[in-house]
Amino acid sequence: MKDRIFGVLQRVGRSFMLPIAVLPVAGLLLGIGSSFTNATTIQTYGLERILGDKTMLNALLVIMAKAGNVVFDNLPIIFAVGVAIGMAKAEKEVAALSAMIAFFVMHVSINAVLTITGKILPDGTVAPGVLDGTIASVCGIQTLQMGVFGGIIVGLGVAALHNRYHKIALPNAISFFGGSRFVPIISTVAYVGVGMVMYFIWPVVQNAIFALGGLVTGTGYAGTLIFGIIKRALIPFGLHHVFYMPFWQTAVGGTMMVDGNLIQGGQNIFFAQLASPDVIHFSADATRYFSGEFIFMIFGLPGAALAMYRSAKPEKRKAAGGLLLSAALASMLTGITEPIEFSFLFVAPMLFAVQVILAGSAYMIAHILNIAVGLTFSGGFLDLLIFGILQGNEKTSWMRIIPVGIIYFLLYYFIFSFLIKRFDLKTPGREDEDEETKLYTKADVNARKSAGAAGVAGPAGAAGPAGGENGGNGDKDALSMDIARGLGGKRNITSVDCCATRLRCSVDSPALVDERLLKATGAVGVIKKGQGIQVIYGPNVTVIKSNLEQYLAQAPDEALEEDAESCQEKHIICSPFNGKAASITEAPDEAFSSKAMGDGYMVIPADGQVLAPEDGEVLFVFPSKHAIGLKTGDGMEYLLHIGVDTVKLDGKGFETFVKDGQKVKKGQKLMEFDLEYIRANAASEACMAVFTGLTEGREIHMVKTGEVRALDEIGWY
Repeated sequence: MKDRIFGVLQRVGRSFMLPIAVLPVAGLLLGIGSSFTNATTIQTYGLERILGDKTMLNALLVIMAKAGNVVFDNLPIIFAVGVAIGMAKAEKEVAALSAMIAFFVMHVSINAVLTITGKILPDGTVAPGVLDGTIASVCGIQTLQMGVFGGIIVGLGVAALHNRYHKIALPNAISFFGGSRFVPIISTVAYVGVGMVMYFIWPVVQNAIFALGGLVTGTGYAGTLIFGIIKRALIPFGLHHVFYMPFWQTAVGGTMMVDGNLIQGGQNIFFAQLASPDVIHFSADATRYFSGEFIFMIFGLPGAALAMYRSAKPEKRKAAGGLLLSAALASMLTGITEPIEFSFLFVAPMLFAVQVILAGSAYMIAHILNIAVGLTFSGGFLDLLIFGILQGNEKTSWMRIIPVGIIYFLLYYFIFSFLIKRFDLKTPGREDEDEETKLYTKADVNARKSAGAAGVAGPAGAAGPAGGENGGNGDKDALSMDIARGLGGKRNITSVDCCATRLRCSVDSPALVDERLLKATGAVGVIKKGQGIQVIYGPNVTVIKSNLEQYLAQAPDEALEEDAESCQEKHIICSPFNGKAASITEAPDEAFSSKAMGDGYMVIPADGQVLAPEDGEVLFVFPSKHAIGLKTGDGMEYLLHIGVDTVKLDGKGFETFVKDGQKVKKGQKLMEFDLEYIRANAASEACMAVFTGLTEGREIHMVKTGEVRALDEIGWY
């Protein structure tokens, strides 16, 4: 259940990335346009002759500001279409059109009910007595103020209808309306009903959202600290987009009247104030959800990079320095932190814990100091320049970032330096002698060469993976082929998407995913959670994703002959035991560890329960009950052996629940044993699974070791 929830959240999070991706350019247009058409700014810098009223540049800047503003004014429909595209599994263009239609239908239906009930007058005005802020104009329709939640409701619902009905077959008489044509039809009908239901439900939901927003803002600085810690802690799981988006775009992040309009969400409030000529100082309560990022992205993480550089071995310092400098510059200029964060996350998690706490506190300190600098995407210098420096210190208090940033630079530097040396952490430049110093993985250059072209420079300065000249050309795209194989083969991949730095995929069988092969394609890291797989490449991931999608669409199954064969041959292995899994070579008995009886794996059991790891047949139960021979559905024979030298116990401490020739189902109890008795009376309690029917050249590949639960996927052959 936990993995399924993670998978759904991952899909929702990546579906947000398409509408979120347009915000930086919209913010830049609005920021530059509003800054240099503001009379106060023009007077401050003495630019009346160049940018004053009726000049050509003023007209251009007004157009830029309006172009940027229209995106923020219409975020609900943008989210509706973007989320539908992100959540749809196929024929995404149909989902997009259906979402746009459903969005209009829902809001027109709400408008009709509001008119019928007298809350909107025949002339289109809001009736007296209706609470301010509950009704708003959305794409010219007077409807309930739902904000981006309205778009998300449409996007998720339409995507669910699309995924279910886009291949529906209707009777011959109406077959023209089947398949993808049925999706906009069912969406229209469904969202007439949704609109009517929302009239009754949304006011309750809206009050709850306002109450939640009041609770968040009411917690003051402590709430800001908690927000910052949670947001940074979710980075490794790729769920931070799901977490922060409501604070940025909905009433959960607060509400404010700006120029007579009720604005919801921290980022929306900032940009509404940015477009207003009457704001004296931007709201730090609104920017509390992002202003602190400038402190640790521009100053703090570069301090960590310097600490890692100074802690590197002398002979590796030069190599580490170039990589860390590039990663630090990526963080400072663009606010993209994955290259530097993941350079220590996987080798030294305690450093990431420090980063989470320091970064969380930066949000709180910015709030305390009334720093109100907005951003479009991330807290790098570019956003600081446009939304802080150009807006003036009077409006933003941006100059306070500098002394605080210097303090954070020193904190990161000294804390990281101490921990790296005290615990001998293997940060870049401190690897073992036979390991190469890289932020990206070892085979990124080879992967680039195999793609047949020069790589795309990643933010860390290392050559990242790229499609190359042949990128996206079906089976000629060697890099995409390697990624597909790493994800378990074309047939194993169910969806492909990406966020700012990660390839986000869903697979049928996680056990088929080969992390080693994926890292050989230039990935910084691989995160597996249930059927959701995140492969971290860096900012050039959008090119990788496009090439992979094109490759999967064009390459027939035969073009992946080796891949298809591999997928057909791979047989997933599940654990029959709870405990700690390891390779058979670690078994405490040479008869097993030498693989004399066959390849397999071992588990140090946590209890005395043995479950059938898959459907099959019991070949035999030893008279001493210490071992059971089984056969899988495809004919593979294997042995489950409990303990070492347990045959001497003559059945004492064992109870079996199956017999020779019996058919068993996955999860069925095969045996129970007295773990404490075996520990006391046998050479070892280690349990072995030995595959006696493996043909020459085949072996067991472990994909999960350490703590496992019974029926967890732990390997394949």
